[in-house]
Amino acid sequence: VREHDMSPIAVHRSAAPSRPGSLRVLWGIVLAITAAVGSTQAAPPPGLRLESLELSDHRGRSWTLAEFLVGEAGGSLKAELQREVEDRLKAELQREVEDRLKPELQRAEVQLGEVGPGKVLVVAFLGTDCPLAKLYATRLSEIAEQYAERGVRVVGVISNRQDSLQKIAAFVERQQVSFPVLKDPRNRFADALGAERTPEVFLFDQQRQLRYWGRVDDRYGIGYARDQANREDLREAIDEVLAGRSVSVARTRSVGCIIGRTKPTDPEADVTYVGSVAAILHRRCVECHRDGEIAPFSLEDPDEVTGWADMIAEVVREQRMPPWHASPEHGDFANDRSLTAAEKETLYAWAEAGAPLGDLASARDPLPPLPEKPSGWQLPRQPDLVVEVSPQPFPVPATGAVQYQYFKVDPGLEEDVWLEAAELLPGNRAVVHHILAFTRPRGSQGGLNGARSFLVGYVPGARSDAWPAGMAKRIPGGSELIFQVHYTPIGTPQQDHSKLGLCFADPATITHEVHTSSALQTNFAIPPGAEHHVVTGTSPVLEVNGLLLGMSPHMHVRGKAFRYELIRRDGSRRILLDIPQYDFNWQTTYLLREPLPLRPGDQMYCTAVYDNSSKNLNNPDPTKTVRWGDQTWEEMMIGYVHFAVPLPGRAANEEHDDTPH
Repeated sequence: VREHDMSPIAVHRSAAPSRPGSLRVLWGIVLAITAAVGSTQAAPPPGLRLESLELSDHRGRSWTLAEFLVGEAGGSLKAELQREVEDRLKAELQREVEDRLKPELQRAEVQLGEVGPGKVLVVAFLGTDCPLAKLYATRLSEIAEQYAERGVRVVGVISNRQDSLQKIAAFVERQQVSFPVLKDPRNRFADALGAERTPEVFLFDQQRQLRYWGRVDDRYGIGYARDQANREDLREAIDEVLAGRSVSVARTRSVGCIIGRTKPTDPEADVTYVGSVAAILHRRCVECHRDGEIAPFSLEDPDEVTGWADMIAEVVREQRMPPWHASPEHGDFANDRSLTAAEKETLYAWAEAGAPLGDLASARDPLPPLPEKPSGWQLPRQPDLVVEVSPQPFPVPATGAVQYQYFKVDPGLEEDVWLEAAELLPGNRAVVHHILAFTRPRGSQGGLNGARSFLVGYVPGARSDAWPAGMAKRIPGGSELIFQVHYTPIGTPQQDHSKLGLCFADPATITHEVHTSSALQTNFAIPPGAEHHVVTGTSPVLEVNGLLLGMSPHMHVRGKAFRYELIRRDGSRRILLDIPQYDFNWQTTYLLREPLPLRPGDQMYCTAVYDNSSKNLNNPDPTKTVRWGDQTWEEMMIGYVHFAVPLPGRAANEEHDDTPH
């Protein structure tokens, strides 16, 4: 074995035991590697060299290293099938069995024989439900096809405990994967290589020496997608290895989902899925993490949930999930998704204990019921009018960034109508990021003026609730509807045909008209590289009494923080909503638990902070000056406010109590 130390530390090497389904490597002491963000990350052993592997794919075919690299394809599978033929030929059904199995032998010989000799091997760890793995399966297929004639082989490995052979087969078919994808039972292969996440790639040279480890490229990451990669890390490493040069960047940090390893559970653990975790997930997570919703994987099946335990703990600890970004120091909101401190500690303890299920069959610890799944409209009744958002189903590509789509529809309303409730119903929740509906006079030319107001919006996980009794929005007669739709690709081509449902109210029952206005600033220029650029804006001064119902901040991918302040007519100020870490991926409306009284002379003052530096991974180009614009590579500064105003003669127009709520 050729020595090839990757570390100045003296290393003791020994061969891992040989066994079916495992990797035999020569390895040393596994070193802890600290990632750029300061977290501890798994790492390949120093001097890692691949000697052999033997894993099976979802069709039951057995693959060895020789079958990938040196043209000895099909040996193990052919031998296995040949033994089956010989054994069964001794039985009475000789001819039937022989006729059935001989085509299998021929197909196996062709399939495995086509692998041919190879120079370089790419091992890519994937997961069937990981959103980044879905996107990069397409990229890896492109690499496999591009470099096949140059002797490069790509093999996918799935080590997640929650990924069954059936799920792997569906993943290969759905993502149209062009390379073999193998199952790693009990994550032995992942453990031997030090793999931690999906997607994560390992590049081995002609001598089976590890030359590159990390991400495929930097096009996709947590919460962002670029039109193109800034650096094609894997491609560049392959080119350098094929050219006989040293790999210029031998390691990058992988981002994505933590591999759901099979781990021992603590038999003395007080926290189990049945006893406490299921209730938290059902209450806080399952409304999105279920089949047919926008979350990338389901949290309904206990056996699958355990494989996500470490990932759940990470996203909760990093405050990425549940998606709630308001500081608890200001405001009390009816739709607060945040976890309590006790709930967080429960999830951390459960993951640390190996994600024990508990006694699923015991009547003493019954599982809590799953929350009701919306079926069709969530409106209080069937809508009086249904409007299709787009004239035809809209095709969403498999990858890349999709620009905002705008659709114009004439609903045929000649007279004013009052809305008791309205709901935007996505046709394909997996790809619809958000929808906003606006109104404007029929035949209007020029801008939408959507920065000041919108009719109704949809974001994932939002419930469609009617306005408080007696309150409604008004659509003026002769209006047309404009829909703004933001789509997010998921790795396979999709279609969406969303709808808007409107429930009309009896005008005689309406006491308050609901308005949407905004604190706004369109005149700004964010300098290149600015890490903390502040922009402020104000709303129109309120002229009548009203009730504040909610707030909807809006920026694009350079948005960093947002704050709402209410300036009273006497000059006093009060923070209503503070978002210290704004996330463009979640266009949340923050609904007050109790409406806040407003008086004439009150005004909303909003402060937005932008990060146009290279530290912002969402930033499409930190070298550009950024100004106002509709598309995500431009910016907006909008602090929408939703408030109700009493109608003359319909509601008491007395001065409201200023007691804080």
